[in-house]
Amino acid sequence: MRRFKWLIVAGVVVVAGVGLLAVPKVSFMLGGAMVNVGYRFQDHLHSYDFEHHEDITPAQVWEEFSRQNALASKVREQFPRSTRHPLVALLVCMDARIDTNELTGDTRRNYYIVRTAGSVMGVPEEEMLELAVNNGVKVLVLTRHSDCAAEKAAKDPASREKYPELVKSVDERDERMKEFLARPAIAAKIASGDLLIKELLIDTSTERLEVAKAE
Repeated sequence: MRRFKWLIVAGVVVVAGVGLLAVPKVSFMLGGAMVNVGYRFQDHLHSYDFEHHEDITPAQVWEEFSRQNALASKVREQFPRSTRHPLVALLVCMDARIDTNELTGDTRRNYYIVRTAGSVMGVPEEEMLELAVNNGVKVLVLTRHSDCAAEKAAKDPASREKYPELVKSVDERDERMKEFLARPAIAAKIASGDLLIKELLIDTSTERLEVAKAE
């Protein structure tokens, strides 16, 4: 009799769980929590190939990279993901400390991502973002982040001499931004209310987004 009661309780829990998963926000939160658990399982594994550390060679890095891709692609073959037109485009620095999935806790394919050193834009990046807007993007998030190596290089005389094109791009970043916003297609979308532009600062340690302050 007791076993029968536990079976009923288990059945109720399962039904309730399935019912909760049918609620979009609950499903999203649970999925995000599970992804976060996966991140934490891997985050402490500092050795790239689980064997070598500072002595790892380029060939060993490539061997492990290929092995990881083979495993990941097999999983993707078994569990294909849905496709959708992104609604958000992000301009983000290439700094590896910033994980664009963790910026929103969203692993769905709702985002175009353009990554460059220092979040700088040249003509190619302007055209990439304009193409994204023409493909249906509603919000364009232009970011910078704390403790940015490219910004530090632009302030250091030795680095300015060593990386002249990079620091020039950082110096011209604000002007490039204005140039992009003045592009006819972008300006028209903003004027019609079909495109929202947000300039934000990423806290590198927490990935919290804050309104960028003018320097």
